[in-house]
Amino acid sequence: MKAVLCTHFGPPEALQLADIDAPHAGPGEALVRVKAVALNFFDTLLIAGKYQHKPPFPFSPGAEFAGLVESIGGGAADIAPGDRVIGYRGWGAARELVTVSVQRLVKIPDRLDFERAAGLTVTYGTTLYALRERAGLKPGESLVVLGASGGTGLATIELGKVMGARVIACASSDDKLAFAREHGADEAVNYDREDLRGALKRLGGERGIDVVYDPVGGRYAEPALRSLGWLGRYLVVGFAAGEIPKIPLNLALLKSCDIRGVSWGAWTSREPLAQRGLMADILKWTAEGKLSAHVQAVYPLSEIAVALEVLAARKAMGKIVLRV
Repeated sequence: MKAVLCTHFGPPEALQLADIDAPHAGPGEALVRVKAVALNFFDTLLIAGKYQHKPPFPFSPGAEFAGLVESIGGGAADIAPGDRVIGYRGWGAARELVTVSVQRLVKIPDRLDFERAAGLTVTYGTTLYALRERAGLKPGESLVVLGASGGTGLATIELGKVMGARVIACASSDDKLAFAREHGADEAVNYDREDLRGALKRLGGERGIDVVYDPVGGRYAEPALRSLGWLGRYLVVGFAAGEIPKIPLNLALLKSCDIRGVSWGAWTSREPLAQRGLMADILKWTAEGKLSAHVQAVYPLSEIAVALEVLAARKAMGKIVLRV
């Protein structure tokens, strides 16, 4: 079978498309023929050796995928050959066939295509876990979204609206903010042109901001945290800016606000059944048209380097997907 392989840490162009032996499903596993793989920014870090997890060589990038179940190992009861599924592996999906625990698979509706379905697990899964389980977001609360035009940002805008929040999108260009508004953002802040702290103070009013969703980090973290009101919640999702900010802890003390980590990947391992239930809600809302699952571009497996460069250059608005 064909597989994209990372044989040493390096840039996207160092990846190789190779022929390798097909795997077989073990006990509790399914063998899935991959139809589409969604890429994420952390894939660029993974292949460069800059991610917290470093798989043994050779490995394939690609954490999330959609495809058809080909066979089932012993003890797998609720997934059957022929089922259309989405799944999450952490890495290793950029290939024609994958094996994965059936607990990490969720059936998808027939009316949802593979390419849109492939990109739901990481961005929408992370975000719903963050907003529902970690922030306890309530209808009518204000939600600030940093990095609002990327796949995670788009998911946060859409899920925030589904949950009844007032969504404030923050991004680095007017084009990105226009995209965010098209997908439901109520307010927009260009933090390359406008002081983020001042803008959020104006938009938050006397009450302040209720929840900040931050996958960016860097220089935007502290002003966003300062915008929180009493009992506000600041969600630490990632550090796409490359810099892990140092937060003055007196800010949390003064407002009795919370700084809450969002370790979705670890949660899926600890609570696989809860994750499947969460994804069932996401699939339902997507099938109902409440979530766009927007795909910016689709590339063949052989052009994974080009696709990853789009993510590395912060040019993605929505998901970048590989067709297998």
